[in-house]
Amino acid sequence: MLIATILLATMAPASTASVDTTRAAFTKCLRDDMKKSLEAKMGDAEYEMALKSTCSSERDAFRAAVIAFGRAAGDSEKNATDDADMQIEDYHANFTDKFKDYSSTNTLPGGE
Repeated sequence: MLIATILLATMAPASTASVDTTRAAFTKCLRDDMKKSLEAKMGDAEYEMALKSTCSSERDAFRAAVIAFGRAAGDSEKNATDDADMQIEDYHANFTDKFKDYSSTNTLPGGE
């Protein structure tokens, strides 16, 4: 039991670091894409549809890291997968809202 506890404790920081790193890459890609889409004067609906297919490698890496972290924490495969998918949907909704705000004011994001 002690060995399992030590093993889980040593795995947790690495998993957290992986989630943090992949989250940063995913959100940077989404920010860059949003800025390009704003500069191209893309419409709100077009952006929302395109967003789900953009940044696929970063999204997939983030999703895998969140699932691995959840599984290492004891979550079932279904719960870990649902959590990862929910987080991705939250990012998509957040960036869609940001895009609409910037688009409606005809502004671009600053140095985020």
